[in-house]
Formats: sequence, structure tokens, C-alpha cells
Amino acid sequence: MGTSPRGVRRSSSETAHAAIAVEGVVKRFGAATALAGVSLRVEPGTFVSLLGPSGCGKTTLLRIIGGFETPDAGSVTIHGQRVDGLPPNRRPVNTVFQRYALFPHKTVFDNIAFPLAIRGLPKSEQRERVQSMLDLVRLPGIEQRAPAQLSGGQAQRVSLARALIGQPQVLLLDEPLAALDLKLRKAMQLELRRIQEELGTSFLYVTHDQEEALTMSDRIVLMNDGRIVQEGSPAEIYDRPATVFASDFIGEANLLRGVVAAVDGEWARVRVLDTALEIQAPASGLGPDCPVVISVRPERLRVGRPGSANGVENRAPGRLERRIFLGNIIRQYVALGPEIVVAAQSDVDAESLAEGDRVEVSWRADNTILLPEA
Repeated sequence: MGTSPRGVRRSSSETAHAAIAVEGVVKRFGAATALAGVSLRVEPGTFVSLLGPSGCGKTTLLRIIGGFETPDAGSVTIHGQRVDGLPPNRRPVNTVFQRYALFPHKTVFDNIAFPLAIRGLPKSEQRERVQSMLDLVRLPGIEQRAPAQLSGGQAQRVSLARALIGQPQVLLLDEPLAALDLKLRKAMQLELRRIQEELGTSFLYVTHDQEEALTMSDRIVLMNDGRIVQEGSPAEIYDRPATVFASDFIGEANLLRGVVAAVDGEWARVRVLDTALEIQAPASGLGPDCPVVISVRPERLRVGRPGSANGVENRAPGRLERRIFLGNIIRQYVALGPEIVVAAQSDVDAESLAEGDRVEVSWRADNTILLPEA
């Protein structure tokens, strides 16, 4: 490794082209391990979400990248610069927090211009760049307002503009939309994605909301208990979860315990425990007698009258326990013996059934995921 003129160590060529490269980061708080050897790579110009339940280590990892926490082991490289030990203000990143942290005594203009003012840039350049940022976040004409005059969504956009005006190579976002109401949060998700695409800046975004991660991300990094359990595109994480945790945390899944009864080439025949049901599924490298968890997404299930699913590989008789109308979606809860499964069908596709009816649940074999029992 070489040394830059400012004394920042350079990483190897393997990490030089990554926006963020985290290698083997460990962080402990007393006896508790928050991060257990985490490695992560974020490509330039991508939107990556760190997703997981509270306490999984995602915010700790973000704070280590931003310089607000010091790792006990491991390294952090940002655009080829090894930044271990550097304070936040010497790293080529900026951070947007859940709380807007705007200066209450300064105008919107002065809040956004603050990073430029402390660098001594001329007022004319400050005005030009503040205007550009306000246009980017779609808030032109509010330069002279006080933070107290802003709505929650406006305040978060001003906070974002201030974070971006210094043109950081990487933007870190720690659940910045959590305090907003549902409708505004959904609108801001689309705005954040638009801004990221326009600027081409690398965004690393912390959230516990799986829908938020699916909506915005190029890649999702799923964390649990201080480790990365799976990473991939939203479609990969949703359609091909690697563990029971991933299947259950991302979206919604019907999870049934079973045992592989036989394997024929790429396909397995699985006996569902506590029922007389046998189903067909991709073998996924699992052998006979292997205990598994069967995962099927609600939208993959179809509920109809008995005998209506001829030709579909997996069919199960059941009883319709509950039917809930949700506008364009009908949710149907069906008892398959002691197990309850949920089907989500469009109101166009759903048959006219009543609670208490005998029904048949069906789904295609290739829509079934077999996961090793944890």
C-alpha cells in the first residue's frame, strides 16, 4: 500500500474501485458482539440498503463507515482510501440521520450552505449551489424560511440537500424517513431514489422496513445477529431466500416443516409434517430424509373449489377460514389440517368463495422453496 499526500493510506487494487469496502469488521460493546467479522462491498453509483431487525448491527456498521464508531478489528476503505482512524470530517462521506439536525436559528439557505461557508467559498458560488440543491430536492423558493416553518418532508429534503452540497463520494443514510407518516414516507422513497440516480452518488441506506428496501435498492444486504446472512438484488433476496430467516423477514411467506421423502434429478418429493400432504419442489441440493422448511409466497397460492387445479403439481384440500377484502387484493386464510396458509389473489382472479367452504389450495412446484431447517 502507498500513501497519499494527505497521509491517507491507499488500499490494494482489489478494493480501489469499490465505493465502500469493509473487511472483517468486528465491534463489541462490553460482552455483546454487535458485528462479528462483517465484510461488505458497495459498488460506485449504487443504492445499497442494510436491512434487518433492531439490534442486528446495521446502524453500528454505518457509524463505523462514517467514523462515528471505531471497530475492534477490520478495515474500511472508501473509494480506494483506507480511512481507519480518520474522524468523520476527514472522510469522503456525509451522513443523513433520522433526526433532521437543522440549525433552528438559521434560514434554509444558511443551513444548506453551511458546509460551503465553513470552507470559505464565495457567496456567489454558495447561492448557485444552494439553488441547484433546492431544485434537485424540488423545494425552490424556500431559501429564507426557518426550519420551524417546514413540514417533516420538507425538513428531511433540506437535510438531504445540506448533506449532498459538499459532493460527498458516498452518502450514508440512517433510517432518515422513519419519523414521517406512511404516505409521505412512500413518496420520499421515490424521491430519494430519483436523486441518487440523478447524482450517481453511492448511497448506503439503513432500514428495518423490508418494503422500503425493496422499493429503493439496487442491492439489499440482510443482517441478523451482527452478521450478513444474504445479499443480492431485491428480486434475488425475495425469490431465492437462502435461509428461513431471510424468507420470513423479506416479504411474507407460508412456512411449513417437512422432510425430503425422495429425490429424482432436480426435483424432490417432500412430506409435510403433521399432514398427509406430499409436495413437489426443486431439490436445491437436499437429499432424502433431510428436514426442511417449505416456503411459498402468498401471491403464489391459488384458492379454488375442489378439483379446480388440475395440472398444477401441488394441490392440497382445505377449509376457507377467513376471507379479507383489501381493495384490489383478497387475502384468504385456509386450514390444511393443523396448518394455516395465506393466499393473496387479485380480486379479479379470486373465486367467489365463502368462509367455511371446502377448497383446494394449489401452487406450482417451481414456486416452492426448500430451506434447510435451522
